[in-house]
Amino acid sequence: MALSSMTGFARTDGIAGAYAWGWEIKSVNGKSLELRLRVPPGWDAVEVAARGATKAIVRGNVFASLTVKREGAAPVVRVNESVLNAVLATMAKIGGRIAAEPPRLDGILGIKGVIEVAEQDEDPEERAAAEKAIVAGFEAAISGLAAMRRHEGHALGGILGQRLDEIEKLAARADAEPGRRPEAIKARLAEQIALLLDKPGRFDPDRLHQEALLLASKADIREELDRIAAHVGQARKLLREGGAVGRRLDFLAQEFNREVNTLCSKSNDVELTTIGLELKTVVEQFREQVQNLE
Repeated sequence: MALSSMTGFARTDGIAGAYAWGWEIKSVNGKSLELRLRVPPGWDAVEVAARGATKAIVRGNVFASLTVKREGAAPVVRVNESVLNAVLATMAKIGGRIAAEPPRLDGILGIKGVIEVAEQDEDPEERAAAEKAIVAGFEAAISGLAAMRRHEGHALGGILGQRLDEIEKLAARADAEPGRRPEAIKARLAEQIALLLDKPGRFDPDRLHQEALLLASKADIREELDRIAAHVGQARKLLREGGAVGRRLDFLAQEFNREVNTLCSKSNDVELTTIGLELKTVVEQFREQVQNLE
């Protein structure tokens, strides 16, 4: 399976009978799948059907917006008889009290509520066909969104692979660093004692060797390096498998960070500390990119 990003955008539109419609869908990062639909009033049936058409998306916050316009339908003009009768009755009542010219037709029709302009009644079959086309358009938009997310996921996979290469190289540098060897620790220890007391001849070489071995065992990072190598192998395996592996890679990123922190805390050499800090930077870059994966 291919890797997928959690960000993407898609748009579809079409015409079904007298209805022109359009979908706009975008997705961003999210802990789980959350679909938020916005449809015009009266199109709730479309929303129900659309919610069941998101199987191509596993994770992320998805926002979908539908616009619908009814075109080509002639307006229908109706006279509100109850309002007109009430207006005429009131005019007749007042006309007996006041000497005035009789009301004109345009004046009566201009009174609010007497004339109602409405859209032509919908054809149930045409409406049903439009709903079906709109749902199909949503499915096409979801497919387009999934395709864009896979394209971005492919790019993310390449970036994550590069970060794993860097982690592997830095771990190899740390493993080969001569400053973590017992002999190097012994030399540094002897130098520090000599500088402290300025009497290097009074110290037992055997005791100095034992102290150096003890410090070397405490500073041994072999276990951390082995776990980093194991995590790199697991991360590469997940990237090859693809699919919704974002959560598992995020867990591995946390494990990487834990091992690197331990490595830095055990470091007794400037160069090894520098390598550890570089590892922390690359691991953080790895973690940030993983946050975008489905």
